[in-house]
Amino acid sequence: MHHSKADTVATVLARGRLGIPSVVFFVIAAAAPLTVIAGGATTGYAVTGVRGIPVSYLIVGAVLALFAVGYVAMSRRIVNAGAFYTYVTHGLGRPAGVAAAMVALLAYNAMQIGLYGGFGAVLAQFLQSQYGWNVAWWVCALAAWAVVAVLGLLRIDLNGKVLAAMLVGECAVALIFDAGMVGNPAGGTVTFDTLDPSHLVAAGIGAALVTAITGFVGFEGTVVFSEETKDPHRTVARATYIAVATTGLLYGLSAWAMSVATGPDMIVDAARADGTELVFNLVSPYLGASVVTIGRVLFITSLFAALLSFHHTVARYLFALGRERVLPAALGRTSHRTGAPKIGSIIQSSLAIAVLIGYAVAGADPVVHLFFWVTVTGGLGVLVLMTVTSAAVVGFFARIRPSEGPWRCTITPMIATLALAAILAITVREFDTLLGVAPQSPLRWLFPAAYVAAALVGTVWAHILRATKPDIYQAVGLGAESATASLRSSNAIRQPA
Repeated sequence: MHHSKADTVATVLARGRLGIPSVVFFVIAAAAPLTVIAGGATTGYAVTGVRGIPVSYLIVGAVLALFAVGYVAMSRRIVNAGAFYTYVTHGLGRPAGVAAAMVALLAYNAMQIGLYGGFGAVLAQFLQSQYGWNVAWWVCALAAWAVVAVLGLLRIDLNGKVLAAMLVGECAVALIFDAGMVGNPAGGTVTFDTLDPSHLVAAGIGAALVTAITGFVGFEGTVVFSEETKDPHRTVARATYIAVATTGLLYGLSAWAMSVATGPDMIVDAARADGTELVFNLVSPYLGASVVTIGRVLFITSLFAALLSFHHTVARYLFALGRERVLPAALGRTSHRTGAPKIGSIIQSSLAIAVLIGYAVAGADPVVHLFFWVTVTGGLGVLVLMTVTSAAVVGFFARIRPSEGPWRCTITPMIATLALAAILAITVREFDTLLGVAPQSPLRWLFPAAYVAAALVGTVWAHILRATKPDIYQAVGLGAESATASLRSSNAIRQPA
């Protein structure tokens, strides 16, 4: 086969542009720490009525650390921007892999697009309160969309620098807020009641665990950027562990600090009364108006950073599927100048603006109907992917007899699979509580059913490819080596069953 230089460049992501700090910035930015602290933790208290939100974050962080052990071990053997899709393919087979790909596209698009509702509403409120400007939420959302659409086509390392500046600022202000709350406890006494493990058997803890796990969504994206790192085998592993540890400790600390400031008996009522304003109201008397204003600005930039990070994740999933021709091959082409997955980025931006226009025309509530409902549903999809991927890790290493030993490749992934499956079952059971709808509402089943439909579409499509385009089917999961799949049919590790 003869390929021009342009063709070769156009199907490869820009290599060697990201080090460990850049990858960490991308994935923690997707998790949006200040958004989780100001929005997720307070919503968790208010919706679930459970005081054990801080211990929930720590427990979920521990479970995801177990998940990361097998996830990282697999990343050292397989480098592919397809992440979950690729790992499921190699561990459970091609039909399961393509099904996971469809679930991933739906889940990450839901996370990315849903965030526009939160960003638009929060920025509009800020402009009105600070400057008296009455700006519609959708105008703010479209402004963010335009910036994300442009940045999505630029060099990945440039985006990393933008996210780094935002992330450092929001983590710093979160710690300052925590110090202010713990330094001024309710009743003059610092209490640790909300960190008590006994909360894990309290009524509603399922919803609390799901609220917590949604705050971590994004950390698993380290693998998505593996092809663009300087040293994939070392960078992905370290970035993953750093992301899990940093977010878990910060979320647990901040949620606990809020309970210290209000008193553990009053935290639920305070969260229900103040909502996302709770953390700002708690620190206002002690830190001054300027610091609080900076915090509000960083809350907005936190939402923007998550928007940008998830945009890159969706674009790279589309790129991986286009490169292997599971989806149209045009998606597998990148910009010659920047190395960005150009077509995938444009497709994601087009879908986002279509949804934003639809919500604006319909007059839907941007916070409840777009931000809350859609991002919670996106978090459910990522939880499904993590559960299936953890099982795929077990299947993969059971077949190749690894040298790393059973603890890293079998025992830990099995424990993580069981823990994640339990959380997933509780999530589906209590999804009405998470959405804030009546138990008999069809929405509680409609949103989860979307992932069942996506998985079925992927499975059927995989079988169609096997019957009609066997060469493409054989290349599923091979990433950059998909073009030479026919020459590598004897390689057991790179040719999943």
